[in-house]
Amino acid sequence: MAKLIFGCGYLGLRVARLWAAEGQVVFAVTRSQGHAAELMAAGVEPIVGNLLADAQIAVPQGVQTVLFAVGYDRSGGDSIEDVYVGGLSRAIRSLPNSIERFIYISSTGVYGEVGGNEVDEQSPYEPTRAGGKACLAAEKLLQGSRLASKAIILRMAGIYGPGRIPRSADLLAGRPIDAPQHGWLNLIHVDDAARIVLLAEQRAAPPQSYVVSDGHPVQRADYYRELACLLSAPPPTFVDSSSDSPAAERAAGDKRVNPRKMFAELHPTLLYPDYRAGLAGIVSADRSPA
Repeated sequence: MAKLIFGCGYLGLRVARLWAAEGQVVFAVTRSQGHAAELMAAGVEPIVGNLLADAQIAVPQGVQTVLFAVGYDRSGGDSIEDVYVGGLSRAIRSLPNSIERFIYISSTGVYGEVGGNEVDEQSPYEPTRAGGKACLAAEKLLQGSRLASKAIILRMAGIYGPGRIPRSADLLAGRPIDAPQHGWLNLIHVDDAARIVLLAEQRAAPPQSYVVSDGHPVQRADYYRELACLLSAPPPTFVDSSSDSPAAERAAGDKRVNPRKMFAELHPTLLYPDYRAGLAGIVSADRSPA
């Protein structure tokens, strides 16, 4: 079964490596010749194309599984709607009729602000931030497309992992964190997220959707206290950020994600079952000699 990835970045490249390790034929679309060389080194066949400019991408016949994990680059000059919704529309138009699974990486941001309450797949969609609105619009586009019956939507909690534990430098320097210390963080380690993509392909019966997290929400202050301890840094201090800052906007989406459906139907065994295990693994690896 040939695989195709749109958005072969932080998460997508890990999925590509897992598929390649199984002996699968994996294609990935990239705009960059430099990234194409990196993909080839990982055992992935690059397809050079631009979802935001090309009317159609040259997708090989016979592809059966698609992963759409396109992220938003604020420095790119395109709107988040163009990237998430326009890019998805072009991707769907480019695909052959051989597709059996279309896995779309969405976000728990589609649930918006719920005052610390619990959310799952049955919760109403009330996104307040641009990212959540764009993800919800893309989900609706997919659900109304010719691939609706093949769709598996994974609404990811905050993906963290090597190179993605923000505020480490601030903690080590003793600088205050400009974010509220209260409010829930919902997380999933990138290596577990990649494994869940493969489980969704193998075990989900589309059309289907799942919220994806480790199931252990943590208060923001507790998360940073644990990170500071692992880094041997001073305990964190917090200052209020301006109401229109990205940190304040993220904090407003206070909720607890319940992934019971994911665990019941996909049966993942997490490598990092909570933030403590995940942070400890990342910090330990960073300190290991090269």
